[in-house]
Amino acid sequence: MTKNSKKSIPVLVSGALGKMGSEVVNSVLNSSDCELVAAIDTNKKNNGENISQLLNLKKSDVFVSNDLEGSLCSISQDYRNEEIKPVLVDFTHPDSVYENTRSAIAYGISPVVGTTGLTPSQINDLAIFTQKANIGCAIIPNFSVGMVLLQQAASVAAKFYDNIELIEMHHNQKADSPSGTCIKTAEMIEEYPKKYNQSLVKETESLKGVRGGLRDSGLNIHSIRLPGLLAHQVVIMGSPGETYTIKHDTIDRKAYMPGVLQAIRKIGKFDSLIYGLEKLIF
Repeated sequence: MTKNSKKSIPVLVSGALGKMGSEVVNSVLNSSDCELVAAIDTNKKNNGENISQLLNLKKSDVFVSNDLEGSLCSISQDYRNEEIKPVLVDFTHPDSVYENTRSAIAYGISPVVGTTGLTPSQINDLAIFTQKANIGCAIIPNFSVGMVLLQQAASVAAKFYDNIELIEMHHNQKADSPSGTCIKTAEMIEEYPKKYNQSLVKETESLKGVRGGLRDSGLNIHSIRLPGLLAHQVVIMGSPGETYTIKHDTIDRKAYMPGVLQAIRKIGKFDSLIYGLEKLIF
């Protein structure tokens, strides 16, 4: 590997052959201030193949590896004396994201995590580990700037509405539900502390779960998984005589790439865990 003389940010992409990972690879290859230094994917049949040729992208001398640990170790050593430190972008699977993130931190590489499914206890553990290592780590449920704006609007409006329900809709290959993005939205609404959706009648469900998932705050979350969808979220607030609806639709994964690149560029300035894109763009 030849290091870029322009002092670009070295980027490793884990899940490089997936739908999101391949978009990240393309964005990094076409960025003026980032350099792709490793492409990791568990698809063994493509191990050792050139990532650019596989994905029909801009020419690169990076080859696909199945060995995340080895790639982290190698890149960590290559850049140990460099001012600009490497960043790992992870778009893999909920089953592996926690260990991937811990490993990156252990090697002094800042993780930018787009994989959802981390539990609150895992996030807390990573926050402690990150502080001890003095390494920035970004856990981003959604990289869309539009989604950040939706969440900001929802958190402000929560002061004025006592009845709020959330609907999130994704493609049917998404493994976790509700989405990390929707959980983050609910958490931001709950920053205005009160009990939501207090029932005026005794509710019954003839079909269990039909009212959606119930959070301790009283917020209801409904998850939909269908082919033909990508990523969509609706926040509906109601009060006597009116409803207020905030909606965001993602129709192409390219919508996430400006946020991904912004996270890559900014995470090196932090020495703790950042949860959510807003702290990296505002």
